[in-house]
Amino acid sequence: MSARDRTVLLAGATSPAGLSIARALVSAGARVIAVGRDQGKLDALAAAAGRGSVRTEVCHLTNEAEVAALAERLAADGEHVDAVVPLVGGWRGGGGLAGQTESDYRALEDSFTVVRVVSRAFDAELRASAAGRFAIISSTAVARPLAGGANYAAVKAASETWTRAVAHGFAKAARDAGEPLRAAAVVFRVRSLDDVRDAVARAVAGLWDDTAESLNDRVIDVTG
Repeated sequence: MSARDRTVLLAGATSPAGLSIARALVSAGARVIAVGRDQGKLDALAAAAGRGSVRTEVCHLTNEAEVAALAERLAADGEHVDAVVPLVGGWRGGGGLAGQTESDYRALEDSFTVVRVVSRAFDAELRASAAGRFAIISSTAVARPLAGGANYAAVKAASETWTRAVAHGFAKAARDAGEPLRAAAVVFRVRSLDDVRDAVARAVAGLWDDTAESLNDRVIDVTG
């Protein structure tokens, strides 16, 4: 298997990491659905990544109703999504434990909300795919949380836990149906995304290099 002819939805695609991943997927022969809030930024990403293989969709990814409508719209257009990669993120921290403000936590929490909302909206679609994939970009801070990054590490840990639950759902659905496992949920951990952006892009494009059985519920460190 390979990424060729797969349709991959990038949820929050307009970051530098989103562009790197979109380019890697387009180069591998995949079709990208780039989702974000700003049409101008989405158009710029599509032009830089290879417009002919990129569809753009404006959607507020923390809004459950909007994401559900997006899933319905894509299905109505005959877009069969094979993979979903949430990329909404960011960093707020410092100041030790006392410096961990509630406003910072709420801002960071949006990334976890996106993981939950998009995984639910596209769960059936990924299970129906011949090779469904769900992947998040997490942080090595989960394994070694620091006081100055407690909010950040807590949100990333929650996102990892949710993704592992998605993996269990994939495995249980296949087992209950008496079918081989075709979908996999994966966590990619990085120390600094800016330092390994291209390696992460290659890892996402390589999600079909292994079977779902070998990938599902794995935590993979991406070091470059």
